[in-house]
Amino acid sequence: MRPNTDLLVRAGAMLGAGRAVVVDDTMRTGLPDVFAAGDGVTTHRRLLGTTYLPLGTTAHKQGRVAGENALGGSARFAGSVGTQVVKVFDLVASRTGLREHEALAAGFAPVSTTAIADDHKKYYPGAQPISIRVTGDSRDGRLLGAQLVGRLGTETAKRVDTYAVALHAGLTVEQVSELDLSYTPPLGSPWDAVQVATQAWSREHRQAVTA
Repeated sequence: MRPNTDLLVRAGAMLGAGRAVVVDDTMRTGLPDVFAAGDGVTTHRRLLGTTYLPLGTTAHKQGRVAGENALGGSARFAGSVGTQVVKVFDLVASRTGLREHEALAAGFAPVSTTAIADDHKKYYPGAQPISIRVTGDSRDGRLLGAQLVGRLGTETAKRVDTYAVALHAGLTVEQVSELDLSYTPPLGSPWDAVQVATQAWSREHRQAVTA
């Protein structure tokens, strides 16, 4: 996908990743008094630096920053972790952060673990599995990304948000396991599915992190 940036290019704007217009964290284009946001501009990814990743959520945040600063404000775009979700029939797939090959290319030392956890306690009717792949850095245990697949109704789209918040905050994989998440048998477990997956990662890779 190539953004339609011809108007800004003709005005003298600089192109960057994906042939999108380069902006700073205030959404300035480099042209005098010109701000831009959305699918036509580069995106700051908190784990990757400047990339091109057009997302509706990112566009809204950038648009708010651009609008405020165009009126004389001093807002700054905090960056994206690349959180996405899609529904395909009765399946929901979501991701945030980096996949292993992306993390490797970015200079991290990624290792991944896949775990399957129920969306709520199995003794309560209707429990369904969620497949979760967690990627962390083997050097310091930092969370790098997660991908989830589950049936519609397993709150897969919201569970990926827990990982997104952890990425934004720079938490380690083990710190995600320490979060105080909600629990009631019809809706979850004392260890939520996102924590079952991070604990599986820790069991498999803790020795590599502490070595």
